[in-house]
Amino acid sequence: MPLHLIKLCVGVDTVEELESFRDMRVAERKARGEPAVSRHVTRMSPKRAEEVLDGGSLYWVIKRVIQCRQRIIGLDEVIDAEGTKRCAIVMDSEIIRTNPSPKRPFQGWRYLKDSDAPADLTAATGGADLPDELRRKLIEIGAW
Repeated sequence: MPLHLIKLCVGVDTVEELESFRDMRVAERKARGEPAVSRHVTRMSPKRAEEVLDGGSLYWVIKRVIQCRQRIIGLDEVIDAEGTKRCAIVMDSEIIRTNPSPKRPFQGWRYLKDSDAPADLTAATGGADLPDELRRKLIEIGAW
């Protein structure tokens, strides 16, 4: 069973904004001749990396609600400008919307058991065909 990570998406208000930010960062990496992948650099590296790499995803908390995820495809060690080791969470570029799930603020990332992860948003679960603005309003008022 995969083990997931969950992280606050600081400075982003919508999934569309996250998608735009992802596109911009991938284009910047590509322009520098680096691999055109989606990644997030964090201070700590998961100790349970093998479980995370066995089908895990990074679940994004946007405005106190888990709203989407990206499949994790790698965990790379990187060195920042000050020479400090960091962990680059390398993700599939596809952002998959999930059923909205409220989440209290926390720092850094946390592990998320597969059994506790919200299901993907699909036509079968309802809401996949809603306009983004309506979905956002329903989340804001607590109706979803």
